[in-house]
Amino acid sequence: MKELVTKFISVFSLAAGALVAVPVWAADYPAPKEADWVARDFRFHSGETLPEVRLHYTTVGAPSGEPVLVLHGTAGSGATLLTKDFAGELFGPGQPLDASRYFVILPDALGTGKSTRPSDGLRARFPKYNYEDMVLAQYRLVIEGLSIKHLRLVLGNSMGGMQTWIWGVKYPESMDALVPMACQPIEMSGRNWMLRRLLVESIRREPDWNGGNYASQPRGIQTLLVQFGIATSGGSQALYKQAPTREKGDALVAQRLAQPFHGDANDVLYQWESSDDYNPSPGLERIRAPLVAINSADDERNPPELGILEREIKRVKGGRHILIPASADTRGHGTTGNAALWKQHLADLLQRAPRVGK
Repeated sequence: MKELVTKFISVFSLAAGALVAVPVWAADYPAPKEADWVARDFRFHSGETLPEVRLHYTTVGAPSGEPVLVLHGTAGSGATLLTKDFAGELFGPGQPLDASRYFVILPDALGTGKSTRPSDGLRARFPKYNYEDMVLAQYRLVIEGLSIKHLRLVLGNSMGGMQTWIWGVKYPESMDALVPMACQPIEMSGRNWMLRRLLVESIRREPDWNGGNYASQPRGIQTLLVQFGIATSGGSQALYKQAPTREKGDALVAQRLAQPFHGDANDVLYQWESSDDYNPSPGLERIRAPLVAINSADDERNPPELGILEREIKRVKGGRHILIPASADTRGHGTTGNAALWKQHLADLLQRAPRVGK
């Protein structure tokens, strides 16, 4: 296997809530290819429509390979999954999603990345989308745009994990296997919901907000995002390891605050509010594909001590739950961004999951 050679840029990831490295290209697997497809006459759950919705996506591997859909977290994009710790552990030779065998599809969700989003011009007049709209857009991309009738796997992280649950409920015959990660299959609740609500309400109360028609990005948004990230991701042990003193804690906060905000406030608000009515729980018995849910014991947004996933997974025929133990090497809600911690469970699932679509 040739040496992994990757150039990285540092960004503040809202999905992981921490500084992560996003690669220009990782050389252990085929060069990623980017493309766009336009969904015509897109109807949102609200009944609102847009004549065209652009869906940007990245692929790794040849279209002749077994198709796999991989879904990113909130405010991320398909490209933010092309890291050494994620793609570098999955897409290379002999790895669970070896791109010489699989055709890996990484869409930018509706409202994120380079897909159609409020900042394209409509701003606060953009239709209010939810996770089911985002999944519908992904489904249309796969079925209409790529002419793929059946997926070997749907795998998602954080928001992408929640969308993986929706895929299993809404399109139960469309895949052989499901891996939702860093999420739960119930409505938003507890700290997870309250901190999301505080984030979006804080954006709306910014002096520069002006109903979403701001002349420049609200000045306090970077501080809000840094606060949200530290509160909801990173892992207690890992953050303590990075900041065992007040001085080191101050330095870490200053480093994150110094990162420029490259996004758009309307996009951010829509992305976080899109989880408002998420709740696949009533339909869990509809899931047919073998499913492995992977969470971490120190996930700040999905605390395992609530027993939610243990309760809900019993309703999924062929469902299993994997809990990654907390350690100094885990990162709380961001833990599943390190595929080395769970990729063997994925390999085992793919080995035993029947190829229903063949």
